Amino acid sequence: MTDLLSAPKRQGSSLQETEHRPWPLPTSSWVMGQTWDDLLFAHWRVDADTLRAHIPGELSLDEHSGSAWIGVTPFIVTGLRARGLLPLPRVSSFRELNVRTYVTVEGKPGIWFFSLDASSQAAVEAARRIYRLPYFRAQIDVVRRGDRILYECARHEGTAFSGEYGPAGDAAAAAPGSLEHFLTERYCLYARHRARLYRADIHHRPWPLQEADATIDLNTMPPDAIPLEGEPLLHFSRRQDVVVWPLERVQAPET
Repeated sequence: MTDLLSAPKRQGSSLQETEHRPWPLPTSSWVMGQTWDDLLFAHWRVDADTLRAHIPGELSLDEHSGSAWIGVTPFIVTGLRARGLLPLPRVSSFRELNVRTYVTVEGKPGIWFFSLDASSQAAVEAARRIYRLPYFRAQIDVVRRGDRILYECARHEGTAFSGEYGPAGDAAAAAPGSLEHFLTERYCLYARHRARLYRADIHHRPWPLQEADATIDLNTMPPDAIPLEGEPLLHFSRRQDVVVWPLERVQAPET
């Protein structure tokens, strides 16, 4: 309970550190705070032409180190709240797993989500309605064994993730220009609804990244048409406090 009640102060204080952002904070007010715990970044190289066929044409697909990238990120959400309110026990905490890639619109690099699975039906319904994101209700079980996280996610038959992961090094911020920075330091998300593109700004401190050790036994979360090959690039982060702005319409050029 103490940790939950301290979340608003931690989330709000992230706004005191902004030098790392690629563009200034929005002039409007943020509307939501949340905290992400025990997050695994698992990234695979993907052929850019293959991936580009599965994102809207008005998005510019980002590449680094000779390829596009797709990420699978399991984590635990805590401290979810509307601005000005305290997080509520049970309602404010749930498990989530995202499948994402990286795009730029109007010079602002951000995240495009193929899917977001959550263990909370209320969170799924709210995010679909307010942020127009492809959220799904899933059965997600998490077991902690020391520094190790056992993570099981099942949306329906054939769509699942099963793995074990944990940190394998000291935490540090990624160097600007590095692949790790490209994959993690993103300060907006994009969504599409009724043929219109939207963006929501987010803010957090630089990611405290650690190398990760993971065993992924099953991963059918990405779209079937985007095969994942080879070993993933792995990073772990113990905690990140985040604030989020509302969606705004993006006047992206037609392609």
